[in-house]
Amino acid sequence: MSLLTVTALSKSFGERRLLSIDTLALDSGQSYVLTGENGSGKSTLLRILAGLEAPDRGCGRYGERPFDWHPYPGWLRRQIIYVHQHPYLFHTSVAENIAYGLRARGVDRGERERLVAAAIAWARLAHLLGTPPQKLSGGERQRVALARAWVLAPQVLLLDEPTANLDAESRLQTIDLLRGFVAAQTTAVIACHDRDVIELPDMQRLQVVDRQIRLAPEPRCG
Repeated sequence: MSLLTVTALSKSFGERRLLSIDTLALDSGQSYVLTGENGSGKSTLLRILAGLEAPDRGCGRYGERPFDWHPYPGWLRRQIIYVHQHPYLFHTSVAENIAYGLRARGVDRGERERLVAAAIAWARLAHLLGTPPQKLSGGERQRVALARAWVLAPQVLLLDEPTANLDAESRLQTIDLLRGFVAAQTTAVIACHDRDVIELPDMQRLQVVDRQIRLAPEPRCG
């Protein structure tokens, strides 16, 4: 069953048409890997789905509920979480960064602390609680960002190149967390070229080709 569907979606930058998608339907609980050449529009599509950028035109539906991008509805922002390739962390603490979305949603202090503790355990971040966020490595920052997303229990998770530019150990740790998200029946869309992510169990591959989205028959790189 489709959870998130967009139709007749287009996006241009100046004279260049970047995306022209007839239909994209994301099924509930399904995980997708989004591939395509650099500059093909993968990141732009994720940002559009997350409401961070508006398409030139297009219709959207979440479950049975239609929505528009002008403006992007607040209720949908609570369902969809986007994690940038280079996530921004506030100069507070690891725990406060993870708690940010919960605080913004008005979750009371006791419940917020319980959920943050669970997220720290899930992402194995306890040893980093005393480290200022600005001193974390790229892999550590990515794990904090994933914990910040996980704690909000999103229905749709959008990840932009989560393993790019990470060292070998950090990459494996990040993939392990992605595996946990996938197993949790979250609808996930992961833009990447990492073979180990593409070949995670039950991952379906989508390709951006000639401004359209195509379903790839084989979950393989290259």
